[in-house]
Formats: sequence, C-alpha cells, structure tokens
Amino acid sequence: MAVSIVGMAALLAGLPAAAGEARNFDAGWTFAKGDIAGAEQVATPMADWQKVDLPHDWSIAGPFDQYAPATGSGGWLPTGVAWYRKSFTLPAADKGKRVFIELDGVMDRGGVWINGMHVGHRPNGYSSVRYEITDHLKWDGDNVISVRADTTAQPASRWYAGGGIYRHVRLIVTGDVHVDGHGTYVTTPKIDANNATVKVESAIINRTTSEKTAHIEVSLTGPDGKPAGTFKGGTLTLPAGRSVKLSAEGAINNPKLWDIGQGNLYTASLKIVSDNSSGSGGETLETDTATFGVRQIEFRADTGFWINGRNVKLKGTAIHADGGAFGMAVPLSFYERRLKGLQALGVNAIRTAHHPFSPEFLDLCDKLGIVVMNEAFDMWTVAKNPYDYHLFFTDWSSIDARDFVKRDRNHPSVVIWSIGNEIHDTPYPVVAKSIIARLKPIFNTEDPSRPVTMALFRPNTSGDYKNGLADMLDVVGQNYRENELTQAHKDKPTRKIIGTENGKNRANWLPVRDYAPYAGMFLWTGADYLGEADRAGWPFISNPSGLVDRTDAVKPIGWERASWWAETPVARIGRRVTEVIDTSELPTMVGIAMPQPKGPGVLNDWTPADQAAHTEKVEIVANTPEVELFLNGKSLGRKPKNADDSAIKYDVHYAPGMIRVVGYDASGKVVTQDELKTAGKPAAVRLEAEQKSIARGFDHVGYIRVQVVDAKGVRVPDAAHKLTVSVEGAGQLAAFDNGSPTDSTVFSSPVRNAWNGRALVMVRAIDSKGAIKVKVTGEGLTPATATIDVKE
Repeated sequence: MAVSIVGMAALLAGLPAAAGEARNFDAGWTFAKGDIAGAEQVATPMADWQKVDLPHDWSIAGPFDQYAPATGSGGWLPTGVAWYRKSFTLPAADKGKRVFIELDGVMDRGGVWINGMHVGHRPNGYSSVRYEITDHLKWDGDNVISVRADTTAQPASRWYAGGGIYRHVRLIVTGDVHVDGHGTYVTTPKIDANNATVKVESAIINRTTSEKTAHIEVSLTGPDGKPAGTFKGGTLTLPAGRSVKLSAEGAINNPKLWDIGQGNLYTASLKIVSDNSSGSGGETLETDTATFGVRQIEFRADTGFWINGRNVKLKGTAIHADGGAFGMAVPLSFYERRLKGLQALGVNAIRTAHHPFSPEFLDLCDKLGIVVMNEAFDMWTVAKNPYDYHLFFTDWSSIDARDFVKRDRNHPSVVIWSIGNEIHDTPYPVVAKSIIARLKPIFNTEDPSRPVTMALFRPNTSGDYKNGLADMLDVVGQNYRENELTQAHKDKPTRKIIGTENGKNRANWLPVRDYAPYAGMFLWTGADYLGEADRAGWPFISNPSGLVDRTDAVKPIGWERASWWAETPVARIGRRVTEVIDTSELPTMVGIAMPQPKGPGVLNDWTPADQAAHTEKVEIVANTPEVELFLNGKSLGRKPKNADDSAIKYDVHYAPGMIRVVGYDASGKVVTQDELKTAGKPAAVRLEAEQKSIARGFDHVGYIRVQVVDAKGVRVPDAAHKLTVSVEGAGQLAAFDNGSPTDSTVFSSPVRNAWNGRALVMVRAIDSKGAIKVKVTGEGLTPATATIDVKE
C-alpha cells in the first residue's frame, strides 16, 4: 500500500531511535500555567488544569503583548512556568521489565517526576532526553508523571522558542539487556557500482547481575519494502553492568543510492541473540531498527561538495523550527509543505538554525532527499541574551552534544555538523579553541563519517584564520562576507570551505557560484519566522527575511532565487516600485528588509496605485535562455538571459489588462510562462483547498488558501478586509494566518484581516470520517466555501 510521507511519518510518530517496545505517550495529559505547589506529587493540586494532547506549545496561544518579558526576540508572546501531568497504568506483563520515558523537547529547563520522585532535568529545551522510571513505578495501580517547563527567565532566546512539551513523548519498555540509548549506528563505508558495504554497530548494556555472551543479527529491507540482505556478527561477552558495542558487517547488491531529491531509504532490523554454552544461537535479548541511506559524501578543498561521485553546489537556506501559526508544536504536514515549497524554488539543503530540530523533521529531509547542516548551539559561554544557554553551556554542552549526534547520526540527509553559530567566544581564542578541542572530538568519535564546521562570525576581526582556530574545523564555515572566505581559501588552499549563512543578494551568490572550492551557501532565511523582531520593535511579531512568508506564499525574492537555483524552467514578472512608504508610524527598521504592500522593491502584480499613463519598470527573473514579454497580447520584444543572473529589464508604458512573459528553451520552444492581471475593486472571497482529503491526527492539517478578488477573479494585492472563518462538520479551525509581520491577532482567532489580499485557513479533523466545511466571509465581499473530506 502506498503511504504518503506524512502518512508514513504519522505511523512512526513518537517511535524512537532507541530500541525496545515504543508506546506513544502523547495523549491524555493535563496542563496548567503557573508554578503550582505540589504539582510533582501524586495527588492533583488545585489549579486550572486543562486536558491536552501532545505536542503542545502553550505560549503560541498568546496574547501578543508589547511589554512581554520575552521582548520582540520572543515574538512578544507569554513566558513562565507550566506543568503537565498524566496518569497511566502498566499491564501486568510489563512487570520485571525496564521502562523509560523519552521526551523529544521540553521548553525550557524541563524537570520530570514519576510518582513524586524526581528522575531528571535538562536545561536545554531543544535536547531529546531519556530517563529510566522503572524503580519508581507502581505495578498494581495508577502512576503519575509530572513535567515542569520553565521559561520565566527572559529574554532567553533571539527568536520564538515556544513553551511546554512541544514535541512527542513515548514510553520505552525493554528487558535487562537493551540498547544503550541511541546506541545503534549504521554506516556504508564502501560503495561501488554493484555493492555497498553496510556496517551496523549497537551499544548493548547488560543490566543483569551476570555476564552474557551474545551476537548481533541484521536483516535489511530496501526502499521497495523487499528484503535486501542478512548478516550477523561475532560473539562477544557482555559483562554485568557494562555497555559493549556489538557489530556486524554485510553487503547490499545493486544498492539504490540516497541522493539529492531521491530519498531512497533502507531499514536495518537488529536482533541481539544470546549464545548458549555450545555456541549456537539462543534467546533474543533485544531488538532495534534503524533507517539509513546508502550514499557517499565528501567535502574537497578544491571543488567543494561531492555526493555519489557528483560535484554539487549546496543551494541551502537556514530556517528556524517554528511552524508559524502553530508555534513550536509543528504538525509534520506543515514541515512537509514548507520543505516541498522550498525544493520547488531550487533549494537542496537546509541548515537547522540554531539548535537540534525534531527527529521527524530529519525523517522528512531523509524522505525528500534534502541535505542538512545539523547545528547544535547558538552560543557558548558568552551570552547573546541574559538568560540564554550560556548559563548552562560549561556543565551541559558535552552531554547535549553527545546525545544530539547519537540521536541524528543515522539520518542520510545530515552531511555536516555545526557546533556553533556566530559564537562570541572567538575574540578570546584561548577559551574558544579549548571548547572546539572539547566538542569536536565528541562528534568525530560518535560519528566519524561526517565533518564538523561552525559558523564563524567576523573571523578576520577576531583573527580566526591566523591564530589556528578556523583550521581546527574539518570544514571552515563563515557567515556572510563571501569574499573574505574566498580569500581565506586562497591564502591556504587546503582549507575546505562553506558559506554557513549568507545574504540573498546577487552579490552574495556570485562569489559562491563562481568559485569552485565554495561548497555552497545557506541563505538567511528560507521562511519568515516568529520572533527576532527586537530591532524592528512592536508591532512586528516576526522576522520577514524569508523567501516565503509564514504561510509559505512565495515572495518576489523567492522567485528571483528560483531563477538562479531551480532545475525546472522559471520565468516570473515583477515591477520595480520606487515610491517611498509612509514610515511615520512604524518603528526603526535598520537592517531588516520589511516587505510592505507598497514600497521600494519588486511586486508581483500589475495593479499600480497610479492608473494614469506612466512607465513601469518591469523585471523578469528567468533561467530560460530567452524570454518574451507581452502586454495585452502585443509583444514587447525578446531578450536573452543575463550571464550575471541579473533581472531582464523592460520599460513598459503602463496599460491596464494583462502582462505576460514567455520563457523559451535553446530550441525556441515555450517551456514556461507567467502572467499578471490588473485588479479591479474587491468583490469576493475565493478559497482553494490544497487537499481533497485529510486524516485525523496531530500531523494532518488541511490548508485552504484565501484570496480577496475582484469581479473577474483577480487577486486584489492591497486588499486588507476583515475576514471571518467558520468551520463545520468533521473538523475544526486549527489556525488562521495571513503572513503579516505586524498582525498581532492570535492565530486561534476566526477573525483576521487579509494581507496583500491573502490569508490561510488551517483545519484539523475531529472525526474519523465526514466532511470539513469551511466558509470565509468578508466585509462587502461575496463569501466563499470549500470542503475537505476526512478519510482514514
């Protein structure tokens, strides 16, 4: 049976990389805000407890408040202490087994109690944690687990970080001999045209009181779901109370390679089998599974990045983990929609800025064939905010780093680790170099198959290229200042180099495009994100630096990037706007490109404010060898693509109607076109459901595009009507957004203004079958309806 990416991921949601029987633990929690005395105890204290399922980001419910302690960095959203509790029983068959709880993310400073006993805490809200709760369980009655999440100390982040148990939770049930955490590691150390060597290693801990002998047996399943080979390793002794690595090596014939855009995945199913005195196989002590890809990666000093024998330029974007209106509790369908949208613009790589993302995000990158720079930290010992991770870095960074790399090392999408972003310790090289010397070996030891980089910040100022710091890295990464990194390579041609964060201007792209040693770049940023609006100030709630906005509507700068990066034909029309916007009521916007409906820049519409005769400066962004522009059916001439990737420009005498561009390939065949029409007065709402049907569940969301259109169905680009959405039938409103960086309406509200003539309705199923009926009305507009079916 064919299963969509989201469908498959939903089946796997909450399943661990660690072994044992995994039980989804997301449902049936209660939640209350405030530091509630006795909330860790078995008896339920008095509080306003609400029923919730996980993942749950309580902070995204708002309200937005210009005096919020998180400031604009945190999107002006609330912070503080929140408690989560859940009662559960265990079947009698579990008695005598070991039970662990795994939480993929608790924001922030998460503490965990079971039946009143404290079992662990982790200051880092992005870390996945695993605690054993066996000794504190009741086998003949109810158990109570309590989790405290604390974001009180503010400001603590440069972007919106959410609050609460915002990722999946699961119980793991094992025997006394089990995989030690994320102990299974799969590599493909040798690949040729006909065969791939597969090496499987698993750290097994023996928690019994006597030693055992055991070996590992491996069964492989291919991307087609069919068996792909079996093999086993030699017998080793498992001393009591010790962890020992068992390994086995085998081969895959004619492997299907994981590659960019080709998410071919294999599964290794492991059995840890005891050996009896005669040396023959005995009891299965433990099982585990690991998904992996067969692929070769290499960073070279002379030619950059290579995958499977091909030299490829990494065309990447950094993104933050928030899901716009969903905050940090992000449905998988939201991530899938965003990643596919970025792929359509030519993006082939993602940088996780600036912390570990959820495991299921990397699962998606694996399946979609997207390369990942996986980043660990935004700061070391020098603060970027008064209450950020620098307070805990010295004590916790080695633990967090080891857990991070072990959790993510089987993902084929991950090709490079980053141990820091714009680290402010580098002006103190004695400190910074000692930290690199401590962190980098953790990554190299736990995963010798991938290189380590970091995003250097003004390395010429802090002397990183002269004092040896940069050369401690496997690959030298630098943010911005592309020519500086090029010169650093020319000064020392043995350096491998990559742009870890880059601007979106052509001046940033050409040095990377035209210098072979440059492995690639990661734009800031792929999508607009909540927070980091402190420089703009209230009422800005989000940073509008993306190729797409919060609702994933593509901006003109996104289409420009597609004309440079996409492998499919692109030709898009824009008109250069030069009039100055009224900034008298807006805060200072230094350093931030604010996407206003009218203002300096390019707009993808043919509805200028001035409808009188005048000249419009039209720009075509295209990757086709030649384009032709038409106005109301009349050709305005053909022009070739510019070798420097600059826009193809026309001066057009404005006339209302339709402007159209046609892109031609080298043979003169039409391969793409784009058109814009002049909009009249707003007349109606138009809805477009992106899916015909959805299933029930956290990860399944229906997306309905909303537009304000004129009588002919043309989007009115400056329409800002108040819109009201109602949802009936088998679903409910999940969120309502418009992408505006200055709209502080909470996302759960059914009322919101259009922005640029657009909005986005998001719905979830509440029944297992039926129809979700969505209606959107607007002041003075003909309403519209759309339907999404709910199916199993």
